[in-house]
Amino acid sequence: MRQRADSTGTGTGTGMDEAPLTWFHRRLTFYSAGGPFLDGYVLGIIGLALTQVVPLWQLSAVWQGMLAASALVGMFVGGLVFGYLTDLIGRQAMYTIDLGLIAVGSVAQFFVEGPVWLLVLRFLVGLAIGADYPIATSLLAEFTPRRHRGSMLGWLTTMWAAGNTVAYLVGDALASLGPDAWRWMLLSPAVPAAALMLARIGTPESPRWLLSKGRTEDARAALRKALGPAAELGDLPVEPGHTSLRGLVAKGYLSRTIFVAVFWACSLWPVYAIYAFGPALLRALDLDDDAQANIGSAAIGMFFLGGCVLATLVANRVRRRSLLVWPFAVATAALLVLGVAPTAPVGVLAVLFAVYAVAIGGPTIMQWIYPNELFPTAIRATAVGLGTTVSRIGAGLGTFVTPILLERAGAGATMLIAGLVCAVGLVVSALMAPETRDRDLHQASAVGPHGLPR
Repeated sequence: MRQRADSTGTGTGTGMDEAPLTWFHRRLTFYSAGGPFLDGYVLGIIGLALTQVVPLWQLSAVWQGMLAASALVGMFVGGLVFGYLTDLIGRQAMYTIDLGLIAVGSVAQFFVEGPVWLLVLRFLVGLAIGADYPIATSLLAEFTPRRHRGSMLGWLTTMWAAGNTVAYLVGDALASLGPDAWRWMLLSPAVPAAALMLARIGTPESPRWLLSKGRTEDARAALRKALGPAAELGDLPVEPGHTSLRGLVAKGYLSRTIFVAVFWACSLWPVYAIYAFGPALLRALDLDDDAQANIGSAAIGMFFLGGCVLATLVANRVRRRSLLVWPFAVATAALLVLGVAPTAPVGVLAVLFAVYAVAIGGPTIMQWIYPNELFPTAIRATAVGLGTTVSRIGAGLGTFVTPILLERAGAGATMLIAGLVCAVGLVVSALMAPETRDRDLHQASAVGPHGLPR
């Protein structure tokens, strides 16, 4: 029988899973969305900055891919390392520090004089963004009531789309500053990073994590700091467990780990490839000039944002599997058609890009919902970090090869490969995605037969 917090004298309230939604939950959602916002922004802004940097430094396609993918490689390392550390030492400790690193790294990019240092600094910025994903999403999932969990986590992904869209708008505005506009573009993420860092100061530690470490009194104090002096832990279960990477492949969690890693990586490959090289890709599809290509990239970002918002609004009403599999199928079909018909009329291409961008919103928000629901507190951030790491292998590879494919094979082959990658994620999702809606967090993360929730 699972031990419960009230057995240690912490009260008999309704528990965190059934708590009403408060302004604390909303603020925490907004502040936690800073990492995804900056991820989308940093990815989008490099695409515009490269339009000036490439001719300035006479960069090859390989260098372009390396610079675009360097932040993703940093996220690869940051997600795995800091996800594990977050489960070991707590969510609160690094919740503000990582944003400070993003701000410092962004400012330093303003002063670079060659591709090597830009590569290093973008790696470090990516490292900090990768760290924020397991820190912020775990903290949010562990505070959020059950019936609001899907939408609250979904809003984080929506902010990724918002960050990407804002990057194109800001970058287009900064382009008027002349030949050094790229410096201001790469500096600009420091502004939201610094603001969010200050806003996060004082956020309490996760009561679930504190309970998992046997710190019941600290857990009660953290909950009361968040929700008020009358708040009680109620029937929140204690989830003792050992934080270890081995836990991701033990006791039935291996299938969940494989599912999360594969669907996340396959859904991100096309997204990152399209948004990192949106202007170049649209020019390859015969848009008339750079201005149209930039506006087209911003339009794709707006449709993607709309798809994420739509998926988030229905996340608490639609089965998790349905929100993943059916939109995944539509997005895959759109990419495959783009791949086989790259010379279709511009209006047709625009519709296909819009369909893809809207549909992929479902799988995109599930990237944050599933990992946080499928793993227990002791390894939750580790699981999110591993998902971030593996997904960035796919995203980094897609981002790296996109300019090479565009140069050597053309836009059609590039989109066809993206569609085939997306199809792999669709098949894995259809075969392996469990249903976790309407379950308390500890119920969804408990393993039953074949890795399914109990």
